[in-house]
Amino acid sequence: MDVIVARARFQELRERSGPVVPSELDEIWAALDTVRPEDILGEWKGGEFRTGHPLDGTLATVGWYGKTFTSVHDAKPLICRNSAGELYSNRELGKGEASLWTVEFRGEPTATMVYDGRPVLDHFKRVDGSTLMGIMNVKGVPAEGPFFYFFLERVSEGPRAGEGS
Repeated sequence: MDVIVARARFQELRERSGPVVPSELDEIWAALDTVRPEDILGEWKGGEFRTGHPLDGTLATVGWYGKTFTSVHDAKPLICRNSAGELYSNRELGKGEASLWTVEFRGEPTATMVYDGRPVLDHFKRVDGSTLMGIMNVKGVPAEGPFFYFFLERVSEGPRAGEGS
């Protein structure tokens, strides 16, 4: 699958109301470009693919909105909405926050969020200039998964390389 087909298929699956087969997402993932941590700084609104993973729907129950990458050493994985509709970093649920690293996943080095207090890695690849695909990888999960698949849409950009990062 080339990247143009992968992007189109990603959009189709993202808009699907029913379940998505993980192998389809894996094919898309394989065709996408990797990203550097510095390239994804900013605020992101998130969503998930319903694949039958045990976490499906769980983030919605805690008001998950998305992620914020202020700098490579200051990443907020669980930006949620409180009962008043205000956004906040849910440090309790995440057992802290996170940082961004370049980590090899499936043979490719790509931007990865490493949680401070949980054995969780969120790997990212670029769908287009404003969209990332993510795969959550948890310690103890076999190489073939099951993984939690999600996406992020850019809300605002962070500082450019060399500007406060």
